[in-house]
Amino acid sequence: MQKKALGRGLGALIPDVERPEPAPAEIDIDRIKPNPDQPRFRIEEAGLEELAASIRDKGVLQPVLVRPMADGYQLVAGERRLAAAQRAGLLKIPAVVRDVPDDQMLELAVIENIQREGLNPIEEAQAYQHMLESLAATQEGLSVRLRKERSTVANALRLLKLPPAIKALVADGKLSPGHARALLSADVSPAELTGVAAKMVDEGWSVRDAEQWAKKSAKRPRRPRPEDPNVAAAAERLRLMLGTKVEIRVNSKDKRSGQIRIHFFSEEDLVRIYGILTGHK
Repeated sequence: MQKKALGRGLGALIPDVERPEPAPAEIDIDRIKPNPDQPRFRIEEAGLEELAASIRDKGVLQPVLVRPMADGYQLVAGERRLAAAQRAGLLKIPAVVRDVPDDQMLELAVIENIQREGLNPIEEAQAYQHMLESLAATQEGLSVRLRKERSTVANALRLLKLPPAIKALVADGKLSPGHARALLSADVSPAELTGVAAKMVDEGWSVRDAEQWAKKSAKRPRRPRPEDPNVAAAAERLRLMLGTKVEIRVNSKDKRSGQIRIHFFSEEDLVRIYGILTGHK
Protein backbone atom coordinates (compact mmCIF):
# COMPACT_ATOMS: atom_id res chain seq x y z
CA MET A 1 0.00 0.00 0.00
CA GLN A 2 1.36 3.40 -0.93
CA LYS A 3 2.01 5.76 1.98
CA LYS A 4 -0.05 8.91 2.03
CA ALA A 5 2.05 12.05 1.64
CA LEU A 6 2.13 14.30 4.67
CA GLY A 7 1.66 18.05 4.78
CA ARG A 8 1.69 20.05 1.57
CA GLY A 9 4.23 17.91 -0.23
CA LEU A 10 7.13 18.87 -2.47
CA GLY A 11 5.35 21.83 -4.00
CA ALA A 12 5.34 23.54 -0.61
CA LEU A 13 9.08 24.17 -0.95
CA ILE A 14 8.43 26.62 -3.77
CA PRO A 15 5.25 28.34 -2.50
CA ASP A 16 5.57 31.79 -4.06
CA VAL A 17 4.96 30.89 -7.70
CA GLU A 18 1.93 29.02 -8.92
CA ARG A 19 3.09 26.61 -11.62
CA PRO A 20 1.45 23.62 -13.27
CA GLU A 21 3.25 20.35 -12.65
CA PRO A 22 4.71 19.16 -15.97
CA ALA A 23 3.30 15.91 -17.30
CA PRO A 24 5.52 12.86 -16.63
CA ALA A 25 7.72 11.72 -19.48
CA GLU A 26 9.03 8.23 -20.18
CA ILE A 27 12.80 8.48 -19.75
CA ASP A 28 15.48 5.88 -20.40
CA ILE A 29 16.65 4.63 -17.01
CA ASP A 30 20.28 4.50 -18.12
CA ARG A 31 20.18 8.27 -18.79
CA ILE A 32 19.38 9.06 -15.13
CA LYS A 33 22.37 9.76 -12.91
CA PRO A 34 22.17 9.37 -9.10
CA ASN A 35 21.57 12.26 -6.71
CA PRO A 36 24.83 13.08 -4.86
CA ASP A 37 22.76 14.46 -1.97
CA GLN A 38 20.59 11.38 -1.66
CA PRO A 39 19.83 11.02 2.08
CA ARG A 40 19.11 7.28 1.87
CA PHE A 41 22.20 5.19 2.67
CA ARG A 42 20.68 1.78 2.13
CA ILE A 43 17.54 0.26 0.72
CA GLU A 44 15.94 -2.62 2.56
CA GLU A 45 16.23 -5.71 0.38
CA ALA A 46 12.83 -7.20 1.22
CA GLY A 47 11.02 -3.92 0.65
CA LEU A 48 12.85 -3.34 -2.63
CA GLU A 49 11.93 -6.78 -3.95
CA GLU A 50 8.30 -6.24 -2.91
CA LEU A 51 8.21 -2.92 -4.78
CA ALA A 52 9.88 -4.48 -7.83
CA ALA A 53 7.20 -7.21 -7.88
CA SER A 54 4.50 -4.54 -7.71
CA ILE A 55 6.12 -2.65 -10.58
CA ARG A 56 6.27 -5.81 -12.71
CA ASP A 57 2.54 -6.27 -12.08
CA LYS A 58 1.20 -2.70 -12.25
CA GLY A 59 4.04 -0.51 -13.46
CA VAL A 60 5.48 2.60 -11.77
CA LEU A 61 2.46 4.42 -10.33
CA GLN A 62 4.32 7.45 -9.03
CA PRO A 63 6.88 9.16 -11.31
CA VAL A 64 10.35 10.01 -10.06
CA LEU A 65 11.60 13.59 -10.07
CA VAL A 66 14.63 14.47 -12.19
CA ARG A 67 16.38 17.59 -13.40
CA PRO A 68 17.89 18.03 -16.88
CA MET A 69 21.67 17.78 -17.28
CA ALA A 70 23.90 18.32 -20.30
CA ASP A 71 24.23 14.58 -20.92
CA GLY A 72 20.90 13.31 -19.58
CA TYR A 73 19.15 13.71 -16.26
CA GLN A 74 19.96 13.69 -12.55
CA LEU A 75 17.66 12.06 -10.02
CA VAL A 76 16.24 14.51 -7.49
CA ALA A 77 13.84 12.20 -5.64
CA GLY A 78 12.65 8.62 -6.05
CA GLU A 79 15.80 6.52 -5.62
CA ARG A 80 13.87 3.53 -4.26
CA ARG A 81 11.40 3.53 -7.17
CA LEU A 82 14.24 3.85 -9.66
CA ALA A 83 16.15 0.94 -8.10
CA ALA A 84 13.00 -1.20 -8.04
CA ALA A 85 12.24 -0.36 -11.68
CA GLN A 86 15.76 -1.44 -12.65
CA ARG A 87 15.30 -4.70 -10.73
CA ALA A 88 11.95 -5.24 -12.44
CA GLY A 89 13.71 -5.07 -15.80
CA LEU A 90 12.21 -1.78 -17.01
CA LEU A 91 14.18 0.23 -19.59
CA LYS A 92 12.17 3.40 -19.11
CA ILE A 93 10.52 5.05 -16.11
CA PRO A 94 7.93 7.84 -15.82
CA ALA A 95 9.63 11.01 -14.58
CA VAL A 96 8.72 14.62 -13.93
CA VAL A 97 11.46 16.86 -15.33
CA ARG A 98 11.98 20.07 -13.38
CA ASP A 99 14.77 22.65 -13.20
CA VAL A 100 15.88 22.30 -9.60
CA PRO A 101 18.61 24.61 -8.23
CA ASP A 102 21.60 22.99 -6.54
CA ASP A 103 20.63 24.42 -3.14
CA GLN A 104 17.23 22.66 -3.27
CA MET A 105 18.46 19.21 -4.28
CA LEU A 106 18.99 17.90 -0.75
CA GLU A 107 15.86 19.60 0.56
CA LEU A 108 13.61 18.01 -2.06
CA ALA A 109 15.24 14.60 -1.58
CA VAL A 110 14.72 14.72 2.19
CA ILE A 111 11.09 15.81 1.87
CA GLU A 112 10.40 13.09 -0.70
CA ASN A 113 11.97 10.34 1.39
CA ILE A 114 10.34 11.38 4.64
CA GLN A 115 6.89 11.76 3.10
CA ARG A 116 6.77 8.94 0.62
CA GLU A 117 9.56 6.41 0.93
CA GLY A 118 10.52 6.48 4.61
CA LEU A 119 14.09 7.05 5.72
CA ASN A 120 15.17 5.09 8.76
CA PRO A 121 15.66 7.29 11.87
CA ILE A 122 19.46 7.48 11.50
CA GLU A 123 19.28 8.37 7.81
CA GLU A 124 16.74 11.06 8.66
CA ALA A 125 18.99 12.49 11.38
CA GLN A 126 22.02 12.44 9.06
CA ALA A 127 19.98 14.20 6.37
CA TYR A 128 18.98 16.92 8.84
CA GLN A 129 22.61 17.35 9.91
CA HIS A 130 23.72 17.56 6.28
CA MET A 131 21.09 20.22 5.60
CA LEU A 132 22.11 22.23 8.67
CA GLU A 133 25.71 22.27 7.46
CA SER A 134 25.16 22.75 3.73
CA LEU A 135 22.46 25.42 4.11
CA ALA A 136 24.05 27.08 7.18
CA ALA A 137 20.62 26.78 8.77
CA THR A 138 19.49 26.66 12.39
CA GLN A 139 17.30 23.91 13.79
CA GLU A 140 14.45 26.41 13.94
CA GLY A 141 14.97 27.43 10.32
CA LEU A 142 15.21 23.82 9.21
CA SER A 143 11.99 22.90 11.00
CA VAL A 144 10.20 25.73 9.17
CA ARG A 145 11.56 24.65 5.78
CA LEU A 146 10.59 21.02 6.35
CA ARG A 147 7.30 21.91 8.07
CA LYS A 148 8.16 19.87 11.12
CA GLU A 149 8.17 20.70 14.83
CA ARG A 150 11.55 21.94 16.05
CA SER A 151 11.46 19.26 18.76
CA THR A 152 11.14 16.59 16.05
CA VAL A 153 14.29 17.84 14.33
CA ALA A 154 16.16 18.22 17.65
CA ASN A 155 15.22 14.72 18.86
CA ALA A 156 16.29 13.21 15.53
CA LEU A 157 19.68 14.94 15.67
CA ARG A 158 20.30 13.62 19.20
CA LEU A 159 20.45 10.10 17.76
CA LEU A 160 23.73 10.98 16.04
CA LYS A 161 25.40 11.10 19.48
CA LEU A 162 24.88 7.35 19.94
CA PRO A 163 27.80 4.90 19.59
CA PRO A 164 28.01 3.38 16.07
CA ALA A 165 26.75 -0.07 17.14
CA ILE A 166 23.60 1.42 18.67
CA LYS A 167 22.99 3.61 15.61
CA ALA A 168 23.10 0.43 13.54
CA LEU A 169 20.44 -1.17 15.77
CA VAL A 170 18.21 1.89 15.33
CA ALA A 171 18.77 1.95 11.57
CA ASP A 172 17.84 -1.74 11.38
CA GLY A 173 14.65 -1.16 13.35
CA LYS A 174 15.79 -3.35 16.25
CA LEU A 175 15.72 -0.39 18.65
CA SER A 176 13.21 2.42 18.45
CA PRO A 177 14.20 6.10 18.65
CA GLY A 178 12.45 6.11 22.05
CA HIS A 179 14.81 3.41 23.35
CA ALA A 180 17.77 5.30 21.89
CA ARG A 181 16.85 8.62 23.51
CA ALA A 182 16.51 6.86 26.87
CA LEU A 183 20.03 5.47 26.44
CA LEU A 184 21.36 8.96 25.74
CA SER A 185 20.20 10.17 29.15
CA ALA A 186 22.28 7.55 31.01
CA ASP A 187 25.66 8.43 32.49
CA VAL A 188 27.70 5.37 31.48
CA SER A 189 30.56 4.65 29.11
CA PRO A 190 29.90 4.03 25.37
CA ALA A 191 30.95 0.39 25.83
CA GLU A 192 28.47 -0.16 28.67
CA LEU A 193 25.79 1.69 26.72
CA THR A 194 26.31 -0.61 23.73
CA GLY A 195 26.08 -3.68 25.97
CA VAL A 196 22.81 -2.50 27.51
CA ALA A 197 21.39 -1.74 24.04
CA ALA A 198 22.12 -5.32 22.95
CA LYS A 199 20.45 -6.57 26.13
CA MET A 200 17.38 -4.44 25.36
CA VAL A 201 17.09 -6.10 21.95
CA ASP A 202 17.66 -9.63 23.27
CA GLU A 203 15.20 -9.29 26.16
CA GLY A 204 12.60 -7.17 24.38
CA TRP A 205 12.66 -4.20 26.74
CA SER A 206 9.90 -1.65 26.38
CA VAL A 207 10.71 2.06 26.11
CA ARG A 208 9.47 2.39 29.68
CA ASP A 209 11.98 -0.28 30.78
CA ALA A 210 14.74 1.65 29.01
CA GLU A 211 13.72 4.92 30.66
CA GLN A 212 13.70 3.35 34.11
CA TRP A 213 17.17 1.88 33.58
CA ALA A 214 18.48 5.23 32.32
CA LYS A 215 16.99 7.04 35.31
CA LYS A 216 18.87 4.74 37.69
CA SER A 217 22.07 5.25 35.69
CA ALA A 218 21.85 9.02 35.48
CA LYS A 219 24.49 11.05 37.25
CA ARG A 220 23.17 12.20 40.60
CA PRO A 221 24.10 15.77 41.50
CA ARG A 222 26.09 16.13 44.66
CA ARG A 223 24.22 17.67 47.53
CA PRO A 224 25.87 20.86 48.74
CA ARG A 225 27.30 20.61 52.24
CA PRO A 226 25.30 22.61 54.79
CA GLU A 227 27.06 25.90 55.51
CA ASP A 228 28.28 26.65 59.02
CA PRO A 229 26.06 29.50 60.30
CA ASN A 230 29.04 31.18 61.97
CA VAL A 231 31.00 31.16 58.72
CA ALA A 232 27.98 32.50 56.83
CA ALA A 233 27.54 35.30 59.36
CA ALA A 234 31.24 36.24 59.09
CA ALA A 235 31.02 36.36 55.27
CA GLU A 236 27.95 38.59 55.50
CA ARG A 237 29.70 41.05 57.87
CA LEU A 238 32.68 41.25 55.52
CA ARG A 239 30.35 41.83 52.60
CA LEU A 240 28.70 44.76 54.37
CA MET A 241 32.05 46.22 55.42
CA LEU A 242 33.70 45.92 51.98
CA GLY A 243 30.61 46.51 49.84
CA THR A 244 31.32 43.50 47.62
CA LYS A 245 30.81 39.74 47.41
CA VAL A 246 32.87 37.78 49.96
CA GLU A 247 33.21 33.98 50.22
CA ILE A 248 34.71 32.04 53.11
CA ARG A 249 35.63 28.48 52.17
CA VAL A 250 36.62 26.14 54.97
CA ASN A 251 38.93 23.24 54.17
CA SER A 252 36.93 19.99 54.13
CA LYS A 253 39.81 17.99 55.67
CA ASP A 254 41.20 20.58 58.08
CA LYS A 255 38.44 22.80 59.45
CA ARG A 256 41.06 25.17 60.92
CA SER A 257 42.15 26.39 57.48
CA GLY A 258 40.49 27.71 54.34
CA GLN A 259 40.21 30.71 52.04
CA ILE A 260 38.59 34.13 52.02
CA ARG A 261 37.69 35.28 48.52
CA ILE A 262 36.95 38.96 47.99
CA HIS A 263 35.48 39.81 44.61
CA PHE A 264 36.08 43.05 42.70
CA PHE A 265 34.51 44.07 39.41
CA SER A 266 36.66 46.92 38.13
CA GLU A 267 40.04 48.56 38.73
CA GLU A 268 38.32 51.31 40.75
CA ASP A 269 36.59 48.64 42.82
CA LEU A 270 39.93 47.01 43.59
CA VAL A 271 41.49 50.32 44.68
CA ARG A 272 38.46 51.05 46.90
CA ILE A 273 38.62 47.64 48.63
CA TYR A 274 42.40 47.89 49.04
CA GLY A 275 41.94 51.27 50.73
CA ILE A 276 39.41 49.83 53.20
CA LEU A 277 41.65 46.87 54.07
CA THR A 278 44.88 48.88 54.47
CA GLY A 279 43.42 52.10 55.84
CA HIS A 280 44.87 54.06 52.93
CA LYS A 281 42.65 56.30 50.80
